[in-house]
Amino acid sequence: MNGTPEAGKFVLFDVDGTLIDAVANQRRVWGTWAGRYALDPDEVYRVALRTRPMETFAQVAPDRDPQECLAALHELEDDDVRSGTYTAFDGASELLAALPRTAWALVTSNYEHRVRGRFARTGLPVPDVVVDAACVDEGKPSPVPYLLAAERLGARPRDCLVIEDAASGVRSGLRAGMTVWGVNAPVAVEGVHRHFRTLREAVPDIVDFMSGSRSGGRVRSS
Repeated sequence: MNGTPEAGKFVLFDVDGTLIDAVANQRRVWGTWAGRYALDPDEVYRVALRTRPMETFAQVAPDRDPQECLAALHELEDDDVRSGTYTAFDGASELLAALPRTAWALVTSNYEHRVRGRFARTGLPVPDVVVDAACVDEGKPSPVPYLLAAERLGARPRDCLVIEDAASGVRSGLRAGMTVWGVNAPVAVEGVHRHFRTLREAVPDIVDFMSGSRSGGRVRSS
């Protein structure tokens, strides 16, 4: 890769759906969880895609103890990290290996021990800063997770590039006052500054951003 990272430029990555393809794992975990409570797995998964777990439980199993529901979900997720099959999106390993550990972070709605487990399974490096669900009281689409990552990196929001695949994450990055690029989606999520159908297509431009040669605020699709 060409280009030397410029001081003061930072990249903040979502994890699932952005760097790691975990759709099948998520659907399997939620399907198994739904089966334990005799719920429709498709409906549960539909709700889970747009809400945090406690909000999901409130909608799909309002008569159940939410802490019991959460414990069951955590058990299934931890088992999946140990036994499931994970794949890093094309370009992820090459890109992350090219970035200084102090110039990028992971911002995830999952938990750090699971992220580390998945990264170990896929051979991806882990940066110095990981903001997970345990770090914040407000998850995406609140700006709090991305603002916390910037703070821990010593970065100004305007110098941060967010890489996301989901609408809630895009809104989180935009509300944090950051540049947001969307990846791994056939069409652009509303609000993104640039859209790439795959992470691989975005790799050269992310490197350019880090070297200080990013394109302006113009909305583009690649």
